Amino acid sequence: MVLCATFATLAVVFGLVNALFGHEASGGASVSASSDDSAMSTASVPAESAPPLPTSAAGTTSTVKQVTVPTKEHPAELLVLGDSDAGNYGPALRDLLDTTGLVVTTIDYHIATGLARPDYFDWPAYMRQVVPQLDPEIVVVTFGGNDAQGLRNADGTWAVGHYPGRGLDDTTWRAEYGRRVAETMDYLTEGDRTLIWVGITNDDEAQNTARLKVQDEVVRAEVAKRPRVVFVDSWAMFSGVDGGWASSIIDPRDGVGKDVRRADGFHLNKTGADILAWKIEYIVLDDLRSRGAQI
Repeated sequence: MVLCATFATLAVVFGLVNALFGHEASGGASVSASSDDSAMSTASVPAESAPPLPTSAAGTTSTVKQVTVPTKEHPAELLVLGDSDAGNYGPALRDLLDTTGLVVTTIDYHIATGLARPDYFDWPAYMRQVVPQLDPEIVVVTFGGNDAQGLRNADGTWAVGHYPGRGLDDTTWRAEYGRRVAETMDYLTEGDRTLIWVGITNDDEAQNTARLKVQDEVVRAEVAKRPRVVFVDSWAMFSGVDGGWASSIIDPRDGVGKDVRRADGFHLNKTGADILAWKIEYIVLDDLRSRGAQI
C-alpha cells in the first residue's frame, strides 16, 4: 500500500525515538495509519495525516457474554486489539489457533496508537463499538510502544504534559495512566470475557527503558487488582539472564539461541513475535479448557 510505504519513509526521516515514544507537550503528535498486516513499524506524521477518529460510542451497550463450550461447530471468538505490536504477533497467534479449529481470530490493530493520545485515536470509544459487534470470549490486547509520553485528553488538552521516568515526580502520570488502563481492563473483562494483556518489552536505549519501566509498573499494579486479567510478561521473556535488554534469547520452543529484536532495539522481529504468540497460545488453550473445550 502506498500509504504504508509513506509512513515507513517518514519513520526514517523523523527518527525512531519519536516514532516509538511521541513528543513532549510542545511537540507534534505520534499518530498512525489504519490496520494493515504489512505495516509493522510506528511512524511520526503530521497531524493532518491522521485518520478520522472513531465516532462517539454514545448509545452503545456493554454485553454479557453467554457461557458456551467452544467446539469446531461453534468456535470461540478471539479479538486481538492494540498497536503495531498486536499486528506483529497477531497473525502468528491466529495461525497457531487455526490448527485447533476451536477459535476464530480477528486482528484489529492501529500503528502508533495507544492510551496516551485519545485526541488522535480514542481506543476506549473504539472498543465500545467493535467489542459488542464481535462479542468475543477472549480479548488479547497490547499497548505500550507509544504510551510513555505526555498524556492528552480526548479534546487535545493535556492531562499530564511530561514524560514519565525522567527524574520528575511521576505520581500524576502514574495515576492518570493507571486510570486509563483500569478503565480498559474493566470494560474488556465484563461478563464472562477473558482478557489477556500483553506487556511491553524494554528498549536498547536506557532513557527509553526508564520511561517504559514506569508504564510497565502501572500496568502490573492494575493487573494485580484484577484476578481475571492474565498478564503476559514480555519484559522478562525478552530480557537477558541479568534482567537487562537482550538482542537474542534462548527460544523456549527448541532451546536454541536466536535473535529476537528488530534493528530499532524495541520491536520484536518475526522470531520474537512467533515466540510471543506461542506463549499466548498456551494461555488461550488453558482458557478454552476452562470453558469445557476438548483439546
